[in-house]
Amino acid sequence: MNTRRNLIGGLGAGVLGLAALGSLGAAAERRPNVRQGDDRFPNPTLVTHLGRKVRFYDDLLRGKVVVLNMMYASCGRNCPTATANLRKVQRMLGERVGRDIFMYSITLQPELDQPRHLQEYVDKFDIGPGWEYLTGDPQDILDLRYALGFYDVDPLVDGNQLTHTGMVRIGNEPIGRWTMSPALTDPEHILAAINHVDHRVQLTGWQVEQPG
Repeated sequence: MNTRRNLIGGLGAGVLGLAALGSLGAAAERRPNVRQGDDRFPNPTLVTHLGRKVRFYDDLLRGKVVVLNMMYASCGRNCPTATANLRKVQRMLGERVGRDIFMYSITLQPELDQPRHLQEYVDKFDIGPGWEYLTGDPQDILDLRYALGFYDVDPLVDGNQLTHTGMVRIGNEPIGRWTMSPALTDPEHILAAINHVDHRVQLTGWQVEQPG
């Protein structure tokens, strides 16, 4: 587990939220060639694990509450554990996934992870509907990584792909509410962060469906 993720994992939820909001604007300045879907997000064409072509902002982000992380199919350390943890979150969300909440995992190795490799990964972890795995042009993926805040200001740390697999970005695009959560924290904490950005959920009285 890398030092950066340990540090972020120890921060309070409020600090995480502020850091996440700030990174959205900073990323566009750092990557001047980002092609914007609106004033914050790129809008490249990506390909899902089912081979469907989608536009990142137009089709996946606009008007939705989303949960995003980065991974790669050959990762044998952090990604499988993070995926298993997020699978528990998906079960807790139940029918909200694909209806109210949309989950996306973007590969860090698009030159290797073609749709069939991502489909194999989906099958391996029994990923349910409403959670799409995405690949695309390497430069587009790099632009997305920066725009979504999955980067480190230290170039040496930023060059290590494992530093980008330990966090989950959670956002409500219509109202511009964003936060982050460690991918390996308790699933209940990730669920609470999702409910916090989803204005349709009353923060008192919601029930957690335990994974079967």
